[in-house]
Amino acid sequence: MSQKNLTLDELSGRAAAESDARKRLTYLFDDGVFTELDPYAVSSGELSGVITAYGFVNGDPVYAFSQDVTVKGGAMSRVQAQKIAKVYDLAAKTGVPLVGVYDSLGADLEEPFAAMNAYGELLMWTSNLSGVVPQIAVVAGVCSGSAAMLAVSADLTVLTKDAELYVASNSDIKDPAGNAAANGTAALVCEDDKAAADAVRQLLEKLPQNNLSPVPMFEFEAPSAAFGSDAASQAEAVFDADSVFEVYADYGKAAYTAFASLGGATVGVLASNKTADKLSADDASKLARFVRTCDAFAVPVVTFVDTEGFAASDATEAAGAVKSMAKLAHAYAEATTVKLAVITGKAYGAAYIALAGKGANADMTFAVPSAVISPLAPDAAVEFLHHDELKGAADLTARRNELAAQYSKDEASAAAAAQSFGVDMVVAPEGIRTALLGAADILSGKRISRLPKKHSNIQL
Repeated sequence: MSQKNLTLDELSGRAAAESDARKRLTYLFDDGVFTELDPYAVSSGELSGVITAYGFVNGDPVYAFSQDVTVKGGAMSRVQAQKIAKVYDLAAKTGVPLVGVYDSLGADLEEPFAAMNAYGELLMWTSNLSGVVPQIAVVAGVCSGSAAMLAVSADLTVLTKDAELYVASNSDIKDPAGNAAANGTAALVCEDDKAAADAVRQLLEKLPQNNLSPVPMFEFEAPSAAFGSDAASQAEAVFDADSVFEVYADYGKAAYTAFASLGGATVGVLASNKTADKLSADDASKLARFVRTCDAFAVPVVTFVDTEGFAASDATEAAGAVKSMAKLAHAYAEATTVKLAVITGKAYGAAYIALAGKGANADMTFAVPSAVISPLAPDAAVEFLHHDELKGAADLTARRNELAAQYSKDEASAAAAAQSFGVDMVVAPEGIRTALLGAADILSGKRISRLPKKHSNIQL
């Protein structure tokens, strides 16, 4: 016997019911106003377990969906997938960002094969739309298994602190949100639904509408902060006042990533963070992922370099850390967006080549007068250059340090690099903002065509 259709009054009453899913959308859209799509779609006599909608965020159009855990546990059914696929399709047709809010106990087991097909279709949609329009996922409740893959496939994933994002339901992880931040799955962890929506609004404000749109422009004020020794304070001193918004802060802590504006235009900021002398595999992955995110939407990237290079030990070699190094170099070299680099301290060997090197990566590279730029760490360089002299030294350590200091001052100085085309200009810290403004302006019309190919084969 066929399922009895619900009356319009029944549908209207259920669709208008208050829920966290609906409230999350009011937090996201301007003035809490949005237009719901297919509110009466029914699965097995119940509503679909997801609200799909469109509206405006910061004055720009955005599509969104928000799973409703109060309807059959927010279970993914064929009907729910059809509703979500519709907003993906509309986002693709119109070049409009898409926000997905995840809160579901899993697949609808009353139609298991339809649910599995639904997840597969949505994974295809998010993959096809990747790099076309910004996709932001908010995990506000339980998000497990295939749904977790969907959420993490977005450009940026935001979690509330009590959210649960996992593949293995029986794991011993006590703080899923904190774990997601520590392993780089989550760009941000927020206090509650309202804070998560505010974070998404800030991210959308910084990102273009799609891969063909120009970067957003803002009214701005010059910064007043002093140029410090760590990446965060340097960013605050160089970019427009109150514009810096850090992401992935708890992952790869020797690296720093943030969105900001420079002269009113959005930029991506990457840096070594001075919490460690060398970059780990996590740091390399963090920087590579972020530069690819920026490049997908033609957001210019500015990289502050102050690192001795990549961490190397028996353990890192056994783990294949060279793959992460190659991934980082590949991400920078592949990126066709505007790429500016500022060497604020040390820039040795492979790290200089990957992050600031003129040969493959940066369009313009600047260095502060005290920068040290060398193919090897100075103490290692003098071992090669002055081996015989060191062998006969009465105080080996003192003599090595003396020669290393002299090497840093002469052969590895910013001035020496400028004379050999290693950097374009030597700039005092207080002049970095002006230099970057000029470079970003003159490079704003940058156009590059790569060799025809299906896609690059980046190390993962």
